[in-house]
Amino acid sequence: MTRTLSVWWDGLVAGTLQVNQHGQIRFTYASDWLSDTSQPSISFSLPKQEQPFKQRQCRPFFAGLLPEETQRDVVARALGISRGNDFALLEALGGDVAGALSLWPAGEVPPAPNPTGTPRSLSDDELVEVLDMLQTRPLLVGREGLRLSLAGAQTKLPIVLVDDRVALPAPGQPTTHILKPGISRLPNTTENEALAMMLAAAVGLPVAPVAARTVGGRPYLLVTRYDRRFDAGGQAHRLHQEDFCQALGIPPERKYASEGGPTFKIGFDLLRRATTRPAGAVLAFLDAAIFNLIVGNADAHGKNFSLLYQGNEMSLAPFYDILATVAYPELSPKLAMKLAKRDTIDEIGPTAWDAFADEIGLPASFVRRRVKELAEEVSSQAPLLLESNVLAALNIAALRKFSALILSRAEQLTSSVTRS
Repeated sequence: MTRTLSVWWDGLVAGTLQVNQHGQIRFTYASDWLSDTSQPSISFSLPKQEQPFKQRQCRPFFAGLLPEETQRDVVARALGISRGNDFALLEALGGDVAGALSLWPAGEVPPAPNPTGTPRSLSDDELVEVLDMLQTRPLLVGREGLRLSLAGAQTKLPIVLVDDRVALPAPGQPTTHILKPGISRLPNTTENEALAMMLAAAVGLPVAPVAARTVGGRPYLLVTRYDRRFDAGGQAHRLHQEDFCQALGIPPERKYASEGGPTFKIGFDLLRRATTRPAGAVLAFLDAAIFNLIVGNADAHGKNFSLLYQGNEMSLAPFYDILATVAYPELSPKLAMKLAKRDTIDEIGPTAWDAFADEIGLPASFVRRRVKELAEEVSSQAPLLLESNVLAALNIAALRKFSALILSRAEQLTSSVTRS
């Protein structure tokens, strides 16, 4: 028996996702969507065509909407679904995902995106309860009225704000923020990520805005979703986005370059082919590569970079999920995307930067200069951040420790562009 989900985009059906009795999925564009030349494809890897896309072609995009690794395992157990059943997981979670799409059983119309009722903000006690529940029920799976999904291996929850307080969305309502509690097995990840993200913004990188908060003595981050826009009446609307793996047709379980995921060379090539203004996108991606090396984010893989669709334009999306992973000895220090075949900062010197520049098609002198500039800007901005009040809610000792690590690496990177 064939089961079908309608794939909605801004009140219109873009296509259908079907699964047959053998568990094979396929995606087919709706005829009205195909005939309307103003409507884009749902993925760079799935250009508009009349013929259905088979599982091998469409699974990387749709599986890429779902949680990963242990989060996927816990979600699947909580729902009583096999972890490998992408269709059933999307059926359960696909009401609000990354980007403009939402998935609903065929024949059903999604609830109005801007509900007349206002979601109720959570009290402090209720928010603490939600933070506790996320450890065993990621995305609050199974809670009545919630069908939410986000990719990634970290615990998180899409939410809305009511009077600047956390609230759960009404059915069909676009979420506007992502709540991220700390990673329980790693100390002070909220401080770590808040510092890294705010430092990225301070040195000029386009990043998703973050705010650090606490409730009941527990720190958490609120990340503003970049895949949402607000109209004149303050109502949120979904914008489409897809990560590099989705755009390249690479399954999420192969997100690391060592497993067949995107390399820097492939990422730069994608930006040159896909974005409306590739020059700016390429320079921003270079800055991200350098900045991640400075702060020690070794886990910057293909699903941590995305394309953002806005009208007829496509751009590199703001950066997100920046964490100094090298602060934790239990995590691998090896780069998810090697830099000119080098795995760690200690292996990188002038010849590595020259080889990297050649690999990504940029002048070596420009790349070296940008490394020095960003390292100096990080060294200047990090102490100022610690003195500001934007991180006042967090553990200052942990912030100082992470800042010292980053400053040391910035000094090392400055040296790397000149030493022989």
